[in-house]
Amino acid sequence: MKNKALKRLIYSLWVLLVLLSFFPFKSYSSVLTNSLPRQTDTVVNSTGFKIKTIIIDPGHGGKPSASTGHYSHGASGSYSSERNVTLAIGFKLQAAIEKELSGVKAVMTRTTEDDVSFERRAEIANENKGQLFISLHCNSLSDRTIREKVGTKRHKAVYRTVRVPDRSGKGVLILVYGLHRTREEENAIQKNQVGEETELDGGALDPNDPMTIILTNEYKRKFRQQSIKLATLINGEFVDTDGRRSEGIREQGIYVLCHSAMPSVLVETGYINNPDDEKYLNSEEGQNEIVASIIRALTTYKKEMEQISQ
Repeated sequence: MKNKALKRLIYSLWVLLVLLSFFPFKSYSSVLTNSLPRQTDTVVNSTGFKIKTIIIDPGHGGKPSASTGHYSHGASGSYSSERNVTLAIGFKLQAAIEKELSGVKAVMTRTTEDDVSFERRAEIANENKGQLFISLHCNSLSDRTIREKVGTKRHKAVYRTVRVPDRSGKGVLILVYGLHRTREEENAIQKNQVGEETELDGGALDPNDPMTIILTNEYKRKFRQQSIKLATLINGEFVDTDGRRSEGIREQGIYVLCHSAMPSVLVETGYINNPDDEKYLNSEEGQNEIVASIIRALTTYKKEMEQISQ
C-alpha cells in the first residue's frame, strides 16, 4: 500500500513539473523585453530534443508473415504491384535518411516480400521509439461501371452494364490520421508515451485520471500538429520542386497512423493503375525523385523541430 502511495506521489510531482513546463512563468521584464529564449509548450519538444529514429513503413506485402493480424495485398498496375514498389522506395529512403540526416537511424517495418500485419507495423514503430512514422503506398482507383450498347430489340437499343478500369487518377496524396479513431490513438499514446515518461506501466494508467488526460491530450495535440506540418512539407516538395500533380492532404482512419504513438504520415506516391504514374513509380529516376523530395522535407522538418527545442 505504501509503495502504491509513494509511486502515486512521485507520478503526481512529475506531472506537475511537466505542466509547469507547458505554462512557464515569465517575469515582468521578460514580457516587456522579450529577451528570453522561446519556450516550448510540449513534452515532445523538451530542451535538447533530437530526431534520432524514423520509421519507414513500406505498405502491403505478399504472403502474411504470421497467422494473426490484419493484412492487405495492395493495388496492382498493368505489370507491377504496390508491395514491390513501396519496398523498393523504402530501401532507397532508408539509405538516404542514414546518409543525409546525421545521427538518424531509419527502421523498416518490412524488409522482405512477406507482408507484415497492421498491428505489427505499429508495434515495430513503438518498440523502436520512433519519432516519425512514414508509410509508403501507391494509390489506385476502383473499376467504374458503364453502360454499353450491345444491339437492338424491336427497334430499341439494348444495353448492358460492364466494369472497366478507371485509369484517370494521377499524382500524389498525403494522409494523416482521422479524428474518428481518437480513442485508439489515445490508448497508444498512454501506453508508449505517458507510461514510459512516468516510468509506470502504461496499461496500468487510469485513463480517467486528470493528470493522464492532460498529458495524453498534449501529446495528441502536438503529434497531430507535427503530422500536418510534415505532410505539408512533403506535399510542397512534390508539387513545387518535382512539378507533380497533388490531391493535397486528407484525413483518413488508417490503423498504423492512429496506433503509432508519434507524428505520422502516409504518402501515396502515385496511381499505380495509371500508365504514366506506373512507369514513373517503377523507374529509378522516379523512385529517386520521390526519395529526394521526402528527404528535403525531412531535413526542413528536423531543423525546425530541433530549433524549437533549443
